[in-house]
Amino acid sequence: MNRYERRPISMGEAEVQYLDGDLRIIRPGAFVRCAVTGVSIALEDLRYWNVDLQEAYASPEAKLQRLQPLSKS
Repeated sequence: MNRYERRPISMGEAEVQYLDGDLRIIRPGAFVRCAVTGVSIALEDLRYWNVDLQEAYASPEAKLQRLQPLSKS
């Protein structure tokens, strides 16, 4: 493999550590799952997550749905 070729990426689910404004790939993969809907989210499309809960969300609506029960307590 020369240095301009990309390494093959695992097509499975990635393990990610969600940080403030960034994320760290623990185990390479192509996607993560939304904690609310269960749909797969390509890593390059991942925009919404919760650092405290370490969860990913497919959309802002999914994140709000997840946080609704938490805010009513």
